[in-house]
Amino acid sequence: MIRICVLLVILALTGCGFQPVYGPGGAGAALQNRVIVDPPRDREGFLLVRQLEDRLGRAADPAYTLSVALELTQEDGAIDPDGDIRRFHLIGTAIYELRESGTGDIVRSDAVNNFVGYSATGTTVATLAAQRDAQERLMTILANQIVQQLQASRL
Repeated sequence: MIRICVLLVILALTGCGFQPVYGPGGAGAALQNRVIVDPPRDREGFLLVRQLEDRLGRAADPAYTLSVALELTQEDGAIDPDGDIRRFHLIGTAIYELRESGTGDIVRSDAVNNFVGYSATGTTVATLAAQRDAQERLMTILANQIVQQLQASRL
């Protein structure tokens, strides 16, 4: 019974045009080491570019240029009875454009957004460390979303 179910799943995936991202001719191979990311302007941009380069590689002869505009906001997440803020939400939006390096034509553009939270219950140093960790986690999430969208677009 299990073999039949597995066979049906495999047949369904091949019938719908499923193709592994990193398989021969997949979108992952089309982008790997072929994208150069615009230089960052600030710490958050640096974290995002680092994550994107970890996933896409560093291009020596880039076929594409990736530009990303970051928008970050912080909201109060929890306030205690004394009126002190105990939790923050860091909300990020990354608007990106993938262009052909030679022509400058836009191949894909879109936006991704997400959020992370961090606690402000400790000392000032602990809160600052939690904030910096939240920024890094958010940039990792946004980079993952950008790469997933690019790979799903089948360039």
